[in-house]
This record gives sequence, C-alpha cells and structure tokens, in this order.
Amino acid sequence: MGSADDVVVGPGEGETITDRDRRELVILAAREEISITRTRYAPGEQGPDPHVHKEHTDAFYVLAGELTFVLGREAERIRVPAGGFVAAPPNLVHSFANEGNGDARYLNFHSPDKGFADYLRGGRDGQNVPFDSFDSPAGGGRPVAQAIVSGPGDGERLVTGNRVVLLKGVLPDLCFAEWALDGPFRGPAVHDHDAQVDSFYVLEGELDVTIDGSVHAAGPDTLASVPRGVTHTFNHSRPGEARVLNVHAPDGGFADYLRRISD
Repeated sequence: MGSADDVVVGPGEGETITDRDRRELVILAAREEISITRTRYAPGEQGPDPHVHKEHTDAFYVLAGELTFVLGREAERIRVPAGGFVAAPPNLVHSFANEGNGDARYLNFHSPDKGFADYLRGGRDGQNVPFDSFDSPAGGGRPVAQAIVSGPGDGERLVTGNRVVLLKGVLPDLCFAEWALDGPFRGPAVHDHDAQVDSFYVLEGELDVTIDGSVHAAGPDTLASVPRGVTHTFNHSRPGEARVLNVHAPDGGFADYLRRISD
C-alpha cells in the first residue's frame, strides 16, 4: 500500500482511514498547502453537521453518484451529480450527505490543510485531534452566493488547440481546473513552483507524468501531487481523449496564466 507522502498514488493505494461496507476514506496527499482524500458513501450516509472553517477552503469534486450539499447562512440544499464541483471558502457554513439511490464517490480538498489529515488520523486511532473546524457562527456566516457550485461541464472555458480547460473554481486558496485533451498533447516545459503544490487526478485516459526526472504512467483514479520545489511536467502521447483534474494550491496566479495562454 502506498502512503499519503507518495507523490504518485494509484487506484487502491493511499493511507486508509475508514474501510467499512457503507463508507471508505483514503488520504491521497497530505501537505501543508493541501490535503486530498477520496471517499465512498453508501446511500443515506451523512457527512458532518453544518460547520465552518475559519482559515481554509473545503472543496469537493463528485466522481460518481450524487451528493446533496447544504450551503450558506440560508442553508440552501443543492444536489451535485458526478462531474460537479463545490467549494466552501472560509466562514461559509456547509454540510453534505448522500441522499441518492447509489454509492457516491468524491474527492475532498482542504486548502491549506490546517490539520485536517492529522484530524482524520486521530479519529481513526481513537485520539481527539483538533483542527480548523467550528460550529455555525451566530448570524449564519457568509451567504450561499459566496460558495462556488459548478455543475458537470460548467466553468470558464479556455481553449488552446486540442486542449479545453474548464476553470471550475478559483479562490486564493486554490485553482481548480478540469482539462480535456483530444489526442496527443505536449505539456509545459519541465518546471517547479516555489509556493504551490501542483496536483493532477486522472479521470479518463492516461498521462505520462514526469516528476524529478522520472516518468510515471498515470491512468484513471491516479493522483500525482507534486510538492513545491519539485520539477515536473506531463504529456498525453496517445490517440483518443483524456480528462484530468488539475489543482494548484494556492492559486498563486495560475488561473490568470491559463487565461493568458488560451486562444
């Protein structure tokens, strides 16, 4: 089994927190800038009670099935199917559950981490580990309009040749983009980031991800989470299509960079 400290984490790998019939949760990456988990909820499974984070953004991407979110001081209920993205910035009340008829699978991003990974480990190991999470504030916190809810296929559309990027959520804490590549595509020159973690989660197809000089084949449900200061790039060398989530934490100007290089 891989660990959450690995840069490349494939299907079935990661740090197991929960493994039950009705719920599974695995840490895929745990870094200061971002923690990334993958979870399965059976029908009827409930997430935490309504709460806020004061110093970080809590974001979700639904991989399969459907989640129902309750967001903002209005407690608005929003159903989000596979391909949908939700981000709750600091001081925005949120909770979620699987109210559908089938299993729901989703990715969860806490950026910055602010103790979330250690909180999960503490719960698994019978320890009470605090992190940046609090009950709903008096007055209900921020309005639902300040949440980001981006449905399947939605987002700011940026096109460059055979690459289509949907910017599904841009906040200071993270830039969340969904890439669609149609045929061979050469990624950027080998580079690193001084202050951001650059993460790639493959939804469909296969990427060749180069990290610190080593090339890794990354297929569906593989995460490559590249720490700051580590050289990397990626290429799609095969015919056909690939779909990839790309998350920069924090944004650090990445969204504006994508806008500048689009056609």
